[in-house]
Amino acid sequence: MSISIFGFQALWSPYFFFFVSVITAVYFLLIGPFRNRFKNSEPATLKQKLLFLISMILLYLFKGGPLDLLGHLMFSAHMTQMAVVYLVIPPLLILGTPAWLLRLVVNQPIIRPLMKFFTKPLIAIFVFNGLFSLYHMPLIFDVVKTDMFLHALTTIVIFLAAFIMWWPLVNPLEEWQTLSGIKKIGYIFANGILLTPACALIIFAETPLYATYTDPQAWANALQLCVPAGTLSSLDLIGPQMFNSMPLLEDQRTGGVIMKIIQEIVYGAILSYVFFQWVRKEREQDELEEKALLLNPYPSE
Repeated sequence: MSISIFGFQALWSPYFFFFVSVITAVYFLLIGPFRNRFKNSEPATLKQKLLFLISMILLYLFKGGPLDLLGHLMFSAHMTQMAVVYLVIPPLLILGTPAWLLRLVVNQPIIRPLMKFFTKPLIAIFVFNGLFSLYHMPLIFDVVKTDMFLHALTTIVIFLAAFIMWWPLVNPLEEWQTLSGIKKIGYIFANGILLTPACALIIFAETPLYATYTDPQAWANALQLCVPAGTLSSLDLIGPQMFNSMPLLEDQRTGGVIMKIIQEIVYGAILSYVFFQWVRKEREQDELEEKALLLNPYPSE
């Protein structure tokens, strides 16, 4: 059955579209007309603007567009949503924000001590992967998926955890660099290893794990998070199988596989980014040493 029966509001989340539009407008105001009000500000590059805009488009599509609704109907859609929101959008946000604006935000009195503590590599990596794994434990997942407040809180907390997990890898601020090139590569591999158990639990389970995708009543309760009550009460729904051609177990396994594939693609891309950044810095350092040697071929001991 087509998901269009749930109506425009459930499909396109106009309130969330407004929220994302406001964030985008504030960003372009800060880097544009209001930039000169901030000390040491510099114009944003075209690349930064495009990366930020892409992150906002993806945020709306995957948390406010039809895929958000599909995430309540199909576990595979849910895992696709998780992969993009937590593994793709945060690094795009960081890379798309000018250094002076990032510095302005993270140096706020309340934010700075929290960032100093939580962005320590070992803490950042275990907080994100631990929260992600705990969230996908069936008991926790089914409770969160049927409670509006808990669902919103969990989404925000894991997103912030994803942000701090990516921070040591891609932030452009020299004073916040905590990992060298080789350590960043190890950090990426460790991230991949720590996320594997949660994916393996989902992929190799012998039975469907989540009541919100198998029990009609729990599924209906979960739908209330994104479908207006009036619309939901007018529909004759019997369960998620109305919208999913795959058996529940296959859908679940597909979700785990999708998560792992997207993770490998993203981490592979970041690995390449980190490696070439490392090579570029090493080359620049060698050039500086050569210039210094040419200017002073007989340095004093």
